[in-house]
Amino acid sequence: MFNNFDTLKLAVETVHPNNTVLLDDMGMPSVMVRIPKFKISDVIEGGAAITHPAFIVDGVEVPEILISKYPNIVMNERAYSLPMRDPRAYVTFDQAKQYCQNKGRGWHLMTNAEWMAIAYWCKKNGFVPGGNTSYGCNHAAPHEKGTPSYTYNNGTIGRTFTGSGPVSWAHDGTAAGIFDLCGNVWEWVSGFRLFNGELQVIPNNDAAKGVDESAASPLWRAILQDGTLVVPGPAGTLKYDNSVTGDATQTDHKVGGVTELSTVRNNPIYTGGDVDNYYAHQYQTFESLAAKSGVTVPEIVKVLGLFPTEAKTEGHYGDGLWVRNYGERLPLRGGDWSNSARAGVCALYLCNPRALSNHHVGFRAAFC
Repeated sequence: MFNNFDTLKLAVETVHPNNTVLLDDMGMPSVMVRIPKFKISDVIEGGAAITHPAFIVDGVEVPEILISKYPNIVMNERAYSLPMRDPRAYVTFDQAKQYCQNKGRGWHLMTNAEWMAIAYWCKKNGFVPGGNTSYGCNHAAPHEKGTPSYTYNNGTIGRTFTGSGPVSWAHDGTAAGIFDLCGNVWEWVSGFRLFNGELQVIPNNDAAKGVDESAASPLWRAILQDGTLVVPGPAGTLKYDNSVTGDATQTDHKVGGVTELSTVRNNPIYTGGDVDNYYAHQYQTFESLAAKSGVTVPEIVKVLGLFPTEAKTEGHYGDGLWVRNYGERLPLRGGDWSNSARAGVCALYLCNPRALSNHHVGFRAAFC
């Protein structure tokens, strides 16, 4: 005889066979979307015909990953993917990671590798998911609206209830898809950071094991021009440099020039030291990021969404890239309700320390 969980699971999987309901260690459900294993070449034109790193955990290929269908809420110190809820905000990177891992073995904060696997699947399959990018609606299609779940400043609409927008806000353009990857709230992702300008990763999708990602973790690896991962610090690792000299002004402001992929950081955007403060930053479209002359861009940097696969205008939908190449910066993906055209599945925000907590920042759990 079916119990309540079996009935719920059967109903979800009958309507959307690629969706399922998973219970955590407290027997509480989350609605998840199955993403079957694929190759890099399946989603990136000219990419290697090898398994995408999102499906390699501790050296073992996994047949699928399961992604929260919705930005998460938190109950009992655990993360949950449920429809028509106000996404949890005011959460730091370490809190988000812990809320996911508290659910039990296999649960983890969605990784950057997983996020970009889905982003490039969308791109390859011709889907450009919309979302709450303009105060409750989509900036490019104002008739597309979500149901407000949070207002501020005497009625300004911010967050919308999870999954309350149209199917065009799902990653595959159907009700079976992953919702709100574009806009609503920025989402912490794990397995990558920018440290004093140096690109550092946890190899493959090993971050899905809930490994140590503290500031002093010995697991971080830098990237050489041939794609080799090495202990951070040696000469020749890939970095984000600024094209012109930064400044020492201690206010949040945009500097001149552009961010470039380099093997040296000659131009810290803030020149007063490698602090985690919110001083000078850089902004440009992600697709406009270029490599300095003579720098070779390895495939892994493109696969992880740290360098564009296409440099042409709108090659990555005009999504934004924000950078502070000093201090430790943990990644946010997707954009929020105020980012307009700059929000999107390829948007990357590398300006905040792990301790950031704000009304426009959330997260989602994954499972493998």
